[in-house]
Amino acid sequence: MTKPAASADGTSPGRTPRHARGPAPTLHDVAREAGVSLATASRVLNGSERKVAEQYRERVETAAAALGYTANVSAQATARGMSPVIALLVADIADPYFGLIASGVARGADEHGLVVTIAITERDPAREARIVRALRGQRPRGLILAASRTQEPMEVETAQELAEFARLGGRVVSFGPDGGGDHRIEIDNRSGAEALGRRMAALGYRSAIALGAAEGVRTSDDRLTGFRAGFEGAGGVVQDVRRGGFRRESGAAEMAAALADGVARDTLVFGISDVVAIGAMSAIRDAGREVGADIAVCGFDDVPVSGDVSPALTTVRVPLSEVGYQAFRATVDADWEQVPLPLEVVVRASTPGVAA
Repeated sequence: MTKPAASADGTSPGRTPRHARGPAPTLHDVAREAGVSLATASRVLNGSERKVAEQYRERVETAAAALGYTANVSAQATARGMSPVIALLVADIADPYFGLIASGVARGADEHGLVVTIAITERDPAREARIVRALRGQRPRGLILAASRTQEPMEVETAQELAEFARLGGRVVSFGPDGGGDHRIEIDNRSGAEALGRRMAALGYRSAIALGAAEGVRTSDDRLTGFRAGFEGAGGVVQDVRRGGFRRESGAAEMAAALADGVARDTLVFGISDVVAIGAMSAIRDAGREVGADIAVCGFDDVPVSGDVSPALTTVRVPLSEVGYQAFRATVDADWEQVPLPLEVVVRASTPGVAA
C-alpha cells in the first residue's frame, strides 16, 4: 500500500495538525522546535528592534507556523505599555464615507506593521465613552475619532477616558475642532459647500432645498452654512432646510416629505452627503419625477457610487482615503502637521443646468 504524502505542515492528509491536538503552543515550544534560545524566539515574534540573524529568523518563523503559534497581543501590550493596534471609531460602518477613511488608515497601518480595529459609535456619546473605556484596556497605540461631533462640549466621561488614554502613552486624533486629542484632522466643509453653491447658481438654479442632519452636528452645519452662503451670494435662494441624518433612508424620507408639500420644476436639492443625496434621488423617482431635467440633485464627498448612479451625481470631491492616511500618520508622527486637503466641485448629469 502506498503511504500518503505528507502535507505542507508535516502531517498526513486527513489528520489533524499537531498544534490542534493539545494546549496552545507557547513561545518556549517555538524556541525548542527552532533550536534557538527563548530570547531569540521572542525577538523574532514579538517585534523587537534588536536584529536577529536571517537564518535564525527563518527557523523561528517556520517553527511558529508549524506549531500554529500566535503571539499574545495582550501580553505584549502589558510588557510594552501598548499594543500594535490603531483603533478607529466611526459613526456608521455602512457609510462609504467611513469606509474610505478606514482604507487610508489601514494603508498607513500596513506600512508600519500595525493592525486596525474599528468600533461603531452611532454618534451616541454614552456608547462612545464605553467604547473608549474598553479600548483603553487593550492599550492601542493610537485612537482615531472619525465621527462628526456636535458643537456641544465633549461628554465629560469621554473626555476623562481620552485623557487617561493619553496619560498612558496613547495618541488621540480627532476630526474637526471640538474632538480633543493630540491632533485634529480638518476638512474645510464650509468652503467646499460654498464653492458648490456658487457653481450651482452659475448653472442657472435659483431655488434650492437642503437636506441636513440634526442641528448642532458640526459637519452638517458647516456644509449647510457654506452652501447657503455660496448659493444665495450668487443669486439663488435656499427655500427650505430639512433635517434628518446622514443615512440614505434619511435623505429619502426628507425628500419624500418635501415632494408631498410640493417641489417646483428646476428646484435644486443639496444633500449634505452623497448618501443622503442618493436617497433623495430615489424618492424623486418614486414620486414619478425625473432627476436632473426636472429636479436637480447634488451631494458632498464623491464616494465611488456617486459616479455609478443614474444620472451620475454632482458633488464635492473629498480625498477621503488620504484623509484616513493623514489621520494614521498623526498617530505615529510626533511632529505631524496636516497637509492641506484639496476639495473639488465635480459637476455631473444630476445637475444639467437650467435653460435660459
